[in-house]
Amino acid sequence: MSSIYGFTATGIDGKAVSLADYRGKVLLIVNTASKCGFTPQYEGLDALYRNFRERGFVVLGFPCNQFGGQEPGDAQEIATFCKLTYDVSFPLFGKIAVNGRGADPLFTWLTSEAPGLLGTKRIKWNFTKFLVDRTGQVKGRFAPTTKPAELRGAIEALL
Repeated sequence: MSSIYGFTATGIDGKAVSLADYRGKVLLIVNTASKCGFTPQYEGLDALYRNFRERGFVVLGFPCNQFGGQEPGDAQEIATFCKLTYDVSFPLFGKIAVNGRGADPLFTWLTSEAPGLLGTKRIKWNFTKFLVDRTGQVKGRFAPTTKPAELRGAIEALL
């Protein structure tokens, strides 16, 4: 793929979503989990989304259970948790794998476009973040320890 727009993902509601639907938007793509030490980042991610969505910014959350079994729920449980606990308003997708043989093609592409430390393509933990520009190109990869608020400048530069 030459951009993110060739991928399709499954929404949290089970329906197929073409990432081409987000053409022209700045995206922050995050692998998430409901029972992780970084789970409170949902609040910061949603704050970014609410603050910048009118300018063409969208956060896309992809639940993942590959790290310590920290996303054990089904789609309905995940959606309910996110809404009731953090009032998440950005789009959520169905649970995926981000590493290994069963890794979702989107995350395989993201990690090849923006390798991590020392060129690694593996995602180390939940809440790894990928910033994508309006043309569908990956412009940055951020560690789970990077707080959402720390991304404001990078997001604004692409808006």
